[in-house]
Amino acid sequence: MRQLIILALSLMVALPAVAQNNKQLQKQLKKEFKQKMSTYEKEGWKIFGSSRSMEVALLKHYAALDEGNGKVKEQFGTHSNFKSKNVGRRGCLINACNEYAQKASSNVKGKITSDMNSDATDSNAEFDKFYAAYASEVNAEIQGVLQESYCIIRENKDGTFEMQTYFLADEDAAHQARKRALRRALEETTLAQEYATKISDFVNEGSDMDDE
Repeated sequence: MRQLIILALSLMVALPAVAQNNKQLQKQLKKEFKQKMSTYEKEGWKIFGSSRSMEVALLKHYAALDEGNGKVKEQFGTHSNFKSKNVGRRGCLINACNEYAQKASSNVKGKITSDMNSDATDSNAEFDKFYAAYASEVNAEIQGVLQESYCIIRENKDGTFEMQTYFLADEDAAHQARKRALRRALEETTLAQEYATKISDFVNEGSDMDDE
């Protein structure tokens, strides 16, 4: 009984602080939303490929990120100087996948060079081959993970268009995609087993994209 009373008292003390934090968060989110909408309006962006308004699309995007509790990540892609809007949309996806894959490869490379013998990794062309293979495989895998959240477009003075597409990625699914990419990349290279094991452990732990 004593423990229940202590727990109840602890919750009574903690709840006002939680409520205050939520209030501050909502205030900042509202401010961020207004700033984003203002920027879009000033720069001439319009919603594309949706019957919903820009406001609703952006609010739903923020809600998905918030409800994901860190397990849903944002990735965006851009494409410019095109006339076919289908080409623009496809270009945004390609750009988003490229950006994601390059970041994944760079993070792995940074971990390898910091934790292993930098002289060996820097001078070994096989590592460069591995990084390139890993980026390529992640690029292919992540296409099935990225889910379009909203897309915006604006027309240039020369009659061409510019587009930005924002995607959402479930981190659990993305992690599995990177693990599959790693297995195939290691099969394409001949890294020493000790290095391959350390790289696998790093990616399997999920720490290869912690700074997303």
